[in-house]
Amino acid sequence: MTVERSEVLDIRASNDIVRVRQRMREWAVEAGFSLVDQTKVVTAASELARNTLEHGGGGTARVELVADGGRRGLRLTCEDTGPGIADLQLALKDGYTSRGGLGLGLGGARRLVNDFTIESRVGVGTRVTVTRWK
Repeated sequence: MTVERSEVLDIRASNDIVRVRQRMREWAVEAGFSLVDQTKVVTAASELARNTLEHGGGGTARVELVADGGRRGLRLTCEDTGPGIADLQLALKDGYTSRGGLGLGLGGARRLVNDFTIESRVGVGTRVTVTRWK
């Protein structure tokens, strides 16, 4: 896989979540994503950036335009050094919430993208990488 373009954005406050959403939309438009795919990738980015801030205490979002063979996509990696997730399977279940929300964040983000990976270690932090292919 080739990274054609990359940018790292800090996630330290709620307005940073908006910046991540805006950047993903801009890049999705530039890459020629349909309106439906733009909406999916932006929604996933919003959920992951919000989790990075609210559960991880802040971190970074790396936005990348990637190519693999004849296809192009957008990849987002959100990373924090927060408390980590003790039970990933439980956290990915719809309806599970650790803070009183709807419990659709991680599972919902996973359904909106083509590729989804999550790594988390208690006391170390969490990294979620998603890719939506055009």
